[in-house]
Amino acid sequence: MMRKNYYQKLALMVIVLTILLAFQKYTSKSRESFPDVKFIAASTSVNLSDFDPNILNEEQWQKLGFSEKQVTTILKYKDIIGGAFTSKEQLKKCYAISEEKFEQLESFILLPESSDKSKSKEFNTFAKKEISISGKFNPDRLSSGDWIKMGFSERQSEAILKYKNYLGGSFVSKEKFKECFIISSENYSKLEPYLILPAKTPENFKSFASNYVEKNKIQYRNFDPNTLNIDDWKTLGFSDKQANIIVNYRDRNLRGSFKNLEDIQKCFVISTEKFQELKPYIKLNSATIKKEETRQEKTDFSKTDLNVITFKQLIEFGLDERGAGSIIGFRKKLRGFMNKEQILSTYNIDKEVVQKLLSIAPLDNSNVPRYTLTDAPEEWLKDHPYFKYSADKIIFYRTTYPDDKKIWRFLKLKPEYEERMRLYLK
Repeated sequence: MMRKNYYQKLALMVIVLTILLAFQKYTSKSRESFPDVKFIAASTSVNLSDFDPNILNEEQWQKLGFSEKQVTTILKYKDIIGGAFTSKEQLKKCYAISEEKFEQLESFILLPESSDKSKSKEFNTFAKKEISISGKFNPDRLSSGDWIKMGFSERQSEAILKYKNYLGGSFVSKEKFKECFIISSENYSKLEPYLILPAKTPENFKSFASNYVEKNKIQYRNFDPNTLNIDDWKTLGFSDKQANIIVNYRDRNLRGSFKNLEDIQKCFVISTEKFQELKPYIKLNSATIKKEETRQEKTDFSKTDLNVITFKQLIEFGLDERGAGSIIGFRKKLRGFMNKEQILSTYNIDKEVVQKLLSIAPLDNSNVPRYTLTDAPEEWLKDHPYFKYSADKIIFYRTTYPDDKKIWRFLKLKPEYEERMRLYLK
């Protein structure tokens, strides 16, 4: 009887195990394998500029280098998290964006780094500080300082201007202004009645945003490009940065003047379209050009002291800007060169060109300041390239031993260091 019960229990266990194995086999078949996500190679050429991921459509995401499938995933992810990305950290969690791709995009994303309460305080619009509005205003004309005066923090102000630049240099409409993630709904409600902007975004906004300059606001008149300063170029529709580039291009690359229309056209910040707009109004004054050329007569380097030679003269001789800047900077630190070998030891120079200059130009060191170790000013000791590493010791020793010979003995310097320091001592 006992044996019969034993076999019955054993048979029952076998049946249960068979059922469990069959169930496991059935459920494993019904599982769907998760589709692999293929990322576009990082080598894909993409022209990047600042962007707000919350306002991109499918086509714009694809232009950033994502496939259709990846874009669909990103947009679904955005819906799942509530319809908007609140930080770079949150966007990074989207599995359709690889770490490599995120690193490529990160510096261009118009979002705060983190949505953590502790970190987002810099971007959240005012829990404590109230916005003060004095009257109607055009937000396109406000500087960072103006936004700060209104009640925004410095970082918030910078982010607002960055968003404006992303739109093409203008907030375009109240609709677009409202989309700026720095402006909360509450603060937008306060600002909206005072905004001097169209309510709706123009239908042709894409082209409008990529090259935003309202032509009807620019009243072109005849002008001589050789007499314009930075502000003058800005009135012609160029940004502050573009105006600076144009003036530097004229004054440095072209040595003070545009000689012809082709010189102007070659400036890379002046687009073909913009040049065609300006062309009818450009009046190059030959007298201005001749005056500039006369003013910039060739330098007689055999009579140019290397301790007073200018940056422009070094460029004229054949040095590049980096080399010329290094020589001027090193000379300023030394308060003047004592010998020509010092110039040849300057970093970032074309030694062949400099050697040629040294063989022609004289060096007068009579006006270079020199001291004794005991009377040298502390500021001079601590700033001079040859003395600054021993300055504290010199100052310490001379309080007890006001004698140059004794101070030299205490310093125990390498002969080459002592030799170059003595160049500047009486």
